[in-house]
Amino acid sequence: MIKNRVDIVTLGCSKNLVDSELLMKQFAVNGYRVVHNPDKIRGEIVVVNTCSFINDAKEESVNLILQLAGIRKQEKIRKLFVMGCLSERYAQELREEIPEVDRFYGKFDWKLLISDLGKSYMEDFSSERMITTPKHYAYLKIAEGCNRTCSYCSIPLITGKYKSKTIETICAEVKSLVKQGVKEFQLIAQDLTYYGYDLYKKYHLPTLVQLLSDIPGVEWIRLHYAYPTHFPVELLPVIRERENVCNYLDIALQHSSDHILKLMRRNSDKQTTIDLINEIRSEVPGIHLRTTMMVGHPGETEDDFHDLLDFIQQMRFERLGCFMYSNEEKTYAYKHYKDNVSPETKQYRSDELMAVQREIAFEINKQKIGKTLKVIIDREEPEYYVGRTEYDSPEVDPEVFVKKTKKLIPGRFYPIQITGTQSYDLTAN
Repeated sequence: MIKNRVDIVTLGCSKNLVDSELLMKQFAVNGYRVVHNPDKIRGEIVVVNTCSFINDAKEESVNLILQLAGIRKQEKIRKLFVMGCLSERYAQELREEIPEVDRFYGKFDWKLLISDLGKSYMEDFSSERMITTPKHYAYLKIAEGCNRTCSYCSIPLITGKYKSKTIETICAEVKSLVKQGVKEFQLIAQDLTYYGYDLYKKYHLPTLVQLLSDIPGVEWIRLHYAYPTHFPVELLPVIRERENVCNYLDIALQHSSDHILKLMRRNSDKQTTIDLINEIRSEVPGIHLRTTMMVGHPGETEDDFHDLLDFIQQMRFERLGCFMYSNEEKTYAYKHYKDNVSPETKQYRSDELMAVQREIAFEINKQKIGKTLKVIIDREEPEYYVGRTEYDSPEVDPEVFVKKTKKLIPGRFYPIQITGTQSYDLTAN
């Protein structure tokens, strides 16, 4: 146990990571040494920032808390705290089941943690973070909560109604991060599309992106988690015309079958989705679209699944991920539908979908061979450098593996000629 050291472990999405980084800054200005996701727990204080999006995430969070509770019982940890989505949703049950945890905090009251340790929460540093990512990029959370009512999703139950940050607050945060050396920003929210409506009575994402792109030092902006319904098409000229706004859009579609989209309460249909995708690609030539699909939603038939496979082959998304339906308590689907697709069928459909996508991604990648692309170098490995193009977000998208024929510096951009491709990743000499 190392005195005056705090170990923070973050589970789940990048939105959780931002919360951890804000907390880390508060610990640091109060004189603590802070370590994020340590190889081995050594701090006298340990904080776990949890996820509860699907069953697998809940199990991961609970297992880690139980492991740390065992260490706490051996007095190898002085204080153990838990925060985030899991404790927001199941605080009472967790308190009863794991009394070794000193206190559970939810998604938004974690600021009390500092005062509970007898320290002061520093309002002057409330928007400052200790960046845990490589110093050249950062996640930028522009809103909390969600106003959608998708049948399967527990997130609105955890985070509440949509709450945008003001444009002024976001711009100030970006300027501060640029001074710290950040060049690349991943804009995140549960739903980017809705940004600003609660504050300005207008969807203000296009305005926000335009203003952020004007800030000196911002070299890449990438957009994550848009929603297809009420998509602000005014955003498309901004992506097309602004050189530092990446030709990339993450827009979760979930399914193509009108039958399943209705059960999911997505307020959209297949043809409307196709029209939107075609408009995006027409307005922003060369854009790479990332989407997420779900298999195994209650009521999904073989015909529905084959509709989805045909849709994937027709639309040829550059980036695609797949979730298997998880029957989450208190969601609309949990209350009103029977989870009638077997785990084996869900797994089969997921594997089948990703096999189709793998072929599509490989064919799209082959078209990049011989082209010179702007690449940011993320890290150096023994035999190669690892970077990304504007079409690739950290953690979730393909990478570019560059042989060490000359010295490259992580955090800098280089023109790189692509010489080969794997299923998803690119290679360069």
